[in-house]
Amino acid sequence: MMKKLPIGIHTFSEIITDNYVYIDKTQEAYQLLNTYKYVFLSRPRRFGKSLFLTTLQAIFEGKKELFKGLYIYDKYDFEAYPVIRIVFSGVMSTKESLGDVINRNMRNNEEDLQCERNEQLSPTERFAALIKNAAKKYHKRVVILIDEYDKPILDNITDPAMRSYARNMLKGLYEHIKYNDEYIKFAFLTGVSKFSKVSIFSGLNNIEDISLYPQYGNICGYTQADLETSFQPYLAGADMEKVKRWYDGYNFLKDNVYNPFDILKFCANGHLYKNYWFETGSPSFLINLIKEKNYYVPQLENIVIGEEQLGAFDIEKINFEVLLYQSGYLTIAEEKRIEDIAFYSLKIPNLEVKSSLNRVIISMLTEAEADSADTIGSTLYRNMLPALFNADMEGIKDTLHTLFASLPYQNYANNNISLYEGFYASVVYAFLASLGVPLIGEDTTNRGRIDLTLTMEQKVYIIEFKVGSGNALEQIKAKKYYEKYRNMNKDIYLVGINFDEAERNISGFTWETV
Repeated sequence: MMKKLPIGIHTFSEIITDNYVYIDKTQEAYQLLNTYKYVFLSRPRRFGKSLFLTTLQAIFEGKKELFKGLYIYDKYDFEAYPVIRIVFSGVMSTKESLGDVINRNMRNNEEDLQCERNEQLSPTERFAALIKNAAKKYHKRVVILIDEYDKPILDNITDPAMRSYARNMLKGLYEHIKYNDEYIKFAFLTGVSKFSKVSIFSGLNNIEDISLYPQYGNICGYTQADLETSFQPYLAGADMEKVKRWYDGYNFLKDNVYNPFDILKFCANGHLYKNYWFETGSPSFLINLIKEKNYYVPQLENIVIGEEQLGAFDIEKINFEVLLYQSGYLTIAEEKRIEDIAFYSLKIPNLEVKSSLNRVIISMLTEAEADSADTIGSTLYRNMLPALFNADMEGIKDTLHTLFASLPYQNYANNNISLYEGFYASVVYAFLASLGVPLIGEDTTNRGRIDLTLTMEQKVYIIEFKVGSGNALEQIKAKKYYEKYRNMNKDIYLVGINFDEAERNISGFTWETV
């Protein structure tokens, strides 16, 4: 009998006792317990952080019987310790609701550990009292596990006053971990973002951030080997290369990993390809940043960022690329080191994220409601895909013309955006990426950068954009951008597209084959 799929189940004990599929992460847990005292792990949402945290909880509560057959079973002594587990969930949009969430966590832990209830204390003082009381009651140091430590801040990211209040409240809460070091055996915090140490982590300057340690790169997520073994019965008959294109591609400096939520839903829904992970969250804040900054969308394919930037996040000076990475819309493509200083090339992880994110960007650029954007989009998509596959150049031109005609006038009314090639390139890139076609923005060659390259099954499109009367096609030919793709044995189409800033649409569309 096949085990059940743990969709929405992230309690280790429930997964084991109720016969759900479990991917063994206890080797990483064993390493952590024997190496560090204070640990932080950052991963995107729905990536298995909560399951790993409850795995640690079961280990420290001494529940050895749950680990039979797993890596850690015969290696750890499973001595029991009092465990304080804090989970930030629910509404936290006001001072009162945030206080209620913290107090609810304190009350639950006081009851579970049979410690004195301290309703009269402030939330932060109550936490300090709980640590000391639990240690004294059980004559053992306590274990502290905090899930989604940053959620009160991220939930209020567009409200500066509440965001600042939440940050200060959490800073005060976490400082008590430092102040009560003598009572603590181990502490583990998970979250999406690692805020810079001068703010929320200033009280925990000795915490070890393992988020980019290669030995913990697979601590969350499913590997290809997991799919080919534990999930093989559930994936029988699936096109595994297509599954890989859709859902694989996340990388945290070890193996490529799949988002667990995607794979579980894909298996449960009869191998139906959908944007399962993307649909569980809204990137509206990120999309608004793209709009406010007139962000050059093709740049998403060519981001290089330093280790210090990638590993921290300043809420007052938001780095857009870091936020995209920590939220799961970008991942690591490659690590480079220059004199021991690490730099990371980032990429969009897979087809699900690329097509979904760019569809939302197109909806934002057209400022259409979701339903009407889908109506506009479905017509454009229905026209563009056959045109690309059949090299119907007039069809491509007409579809792009319709796309730009759908952009509302107010997008241009009070700025000079229509003068910049980057705006037009962003619109075309986002539209084509939302189709799911393979494309490269800012494609590097030894003669310069191509604005946009599409690599279809039998065809390659090399596209250059110009605002005004410059000859875009001649630039491709003069720089011989096409040489990069000569050995692919595909038909190569050179496409020069000119835009008129007054009409805000295509004024010239020329092409050749080579």
